[in-house]
Amino acid sequence: MRERHLLGLSGGRDSAALAVYIRQTRPELDIEYFFTDTGEELPEVQDFLGRLEGFLGKPILRLNPRRDFEFWLREYNNFLPSPQTRWCTRQLKLAPFEEWTRPMLAAGEKVFSYVAIRSDEDYREGYASKHESLKVVLPFREEGVDKPGVIEILESSGVGLPEYYEWRSRSGCTFCFFQQKIEWVRLRERHPGAFEEAKALEKTALDHGSPFTWTKGEPLSDLEKPTRVAAIRKEYEARKLRAKARRSRNPLRPWEYNMDIDDIYGVDEADGGCNICHK
Repeated sequence: MRERHLLGLSGGRDSAALAVYIRQTRPELDIEYFFTDTGEELPEVQDFLGRLEGFLGKPILRLNPRRDFEFWLREYNNFLPSPQTRWCTRQLKLAPFEEWTRPMLAAGEKVFSYVAIRSDEDYREGYASKHESLKVVLPFREEGVDKPGVIEILESSGVGLPEYYEWRSRSGCTFCFFQQKIEWVRLRERHPGAFEEAKALEKTALDHGSPFTWTKGEPLSDLEKPTRVAAIRKEYEARKLRAKARRSRNPLRPWEYNMDIDDIYGVDEADGGCNICHK
């Protein structure tokens, strides 16, 4: 029985570190890297994937869904996806993966899917396999690699972190609903065209009766007002100061002191990770 070893990349930190880690610790495996492209990804994600391809020495297969985001928005009665109804993950991430692997499994191949759930994420589960020949493997959980360990892997390999971590804590669509309000403010600054597209999609959804906005309880047309932007910035800076005051510095692991937006807001990126490749 032929074996296939698949590793999904989201353009984010954890899945990239897993790709580096597997290449370093299991060089005998013929890993097939893939990225499920929704068509709405940040340009920084594409740049990072190119850098990662250089390190891995192999191309990253792009899996594209048959239909784009706007098609599925119409199919779901113009209701925006939300943490409770994540149809974007289901249709734009999981469905292309299942379509890609279906012929492998039908041919009797044994498929191993490597997912970057860390050892400090014991509350998270990866993609639930629907086939006995598809096995999900969690190397980070099994081998004790936590969040600081992920950052150390990327920094020591020379791959580094994606550039968007300067202003945003997760990969994924430009209008990911798991973003904090400060991230929407920064998206408007960094990629105004993407912000306007998100605002237009939100208006269409609201006009059709969607109960959801991209950010909880506040449409983007209100969030972008100068007084509101100033208030969001002020609240973020106050949170950051409080979070840093609670964190002690370990001179042996200086990267633990560096904080991202999820650290500041007391949440975990895993809450917004797509199960197929997980960040």
